[in-house]
Amino acid sequence: MVRVITAVVIFFVSTMLNAQSQYESGMQKAFSLWTEGKPAEASAMFERIGAAEKDNWLPQYYVALVNTTQAFTTKDKEKVNALLSKAQQAQEKAEALSSGNPELMVMQAMIHTAWIAFDPMTNGMKLSGTVNGLYAKAMQVAPDNPRVVLSKAEFDMGSAAYFGTDTKPMCAEVERAVELFATFKPESPFHPQWGLDRAKQVLENCKK
Repeated sequence: MVRVITAVVIFFVSTMLNAQSQYESGMQKAFSLWTEGKPAEASAMFERIGAAEKDNWLPQYYVALVNTTQAFTTKDKEKVNALLSKAQQAQEKAEALSSGNPELMVMQAMIHTAWIAFDPMTNGMKLSGTVNGLYAKAMQVAPDNPRVVLSKAEFDMGSAAYFGTDTKPMCAEVERAVELFATFKPESPFHPQWGLDRAKQVLENCKK
């Protein structure tokens, strides 16, 4: 009986370790595809991981992030609609798994911002208030999260530029974001870590 129990325990442990390694290798492969300039393949890989990791919000988060990032690079209406629709679907799946998550608040704000960037006249008035609300909530939940600080500052800069107001307060927040990145520790190797290079670039532009 002891041997049977031991065998069962070993089976379950090895199964768990194998599943973990499959998750890790899959995530690493998806990130590699993305850095190789293959966003569609990366998105598809994250989607497959998400289908297997039903309780993990991270794969869905990256589906949303990859597609939203791509949406900023095109003005083709059909492409933007397809990319942001896919991003929104993944975002909603991620939110169902991790409500009140500041990283997901930033992600939703980014999706809305991509729509604003695509068609400011149509979407600016409609979505700007929602984006501001998301960033306000994220700042309440995680005031020292560098992506929250950076993303809010960048969005506020866009509004300031549009209305011709001073951007110095936003530049100060970008500088704070750079400092926060130095001490920020993600929960795992696959939790969001992006933003430092972007923060440095924005801060450099502030100094011009």
